[in-house]
Amino acid sequence: MLLCGPSGSGKSLLAAHSGLPVLRLDDFYKEGTDPTLPLVAGSSDIDWDHPGSWDADAAVAAITELCRSGRTHVPVYDISLSARTGEDAVDIGRTPVFLAEGIFAAEIVARCRELGVLADALCLSRGPLTTFRRRFLRDLREGRKSVPFLLRRGWRLMRQERTIIARQTALGAHACDRDEAMGRLAAAAGRRPTARTTRTAV
Repeated sequence: MLLCGPSGSGKSLLAAHSGLPVLRLDDFYKEGTDPTLPLVAGSSDIDWDHPGSWDADAAVAAITELCRSGRTHVPVYDISLSARTGEDAVDIGRTPVFLAEGIFAAEIVARCRELGVLADALCLSRGPLTTFRRRFLRDLREGRKSVPFLLRRGWRLMRQERTIIARQTALGAHACDRDEAMGRLAAAAGRRPTARTTRTAV
């Protein structure tokens, strides 16, 4: 199961309550020293909300390995440092479904479908004002970036939220609220592999 949505829409909280093993796709951000990082137009700020700030190939490789073997190694990423600080082992055992969540999850819907590992793709939406408030308070509490940066980013994302959701749904994610998302996650978790299909799905 892939779970996307604007930053601050509640993806991590929903994932924590889903009862499914979770792969954090935000750990596949590029490091702040990477010369390929995109910038916000007309600014010197790195655009951490642009897919170019994220390593899609590494994320797909980790998902595929989890689906095939039930375990993989992933980077540990510190958002406040914009750097990878280590590596962690992820082991989902023999569960038939796991959840991969992050703001760029929609970017890999087509690739996961082509690889035969996609169970469903959801785009969580709560409305621009609610998302702005949740995102700012979370990022401030966790000290992710400086306050001026968080305000600039928050204002920009609030104005772009409908466009972000439109892009993610165009890439194949189903837009829904928290209740519908929980229902679809529960339905997917309740499925059992058949005799011919025993591969884990994301």
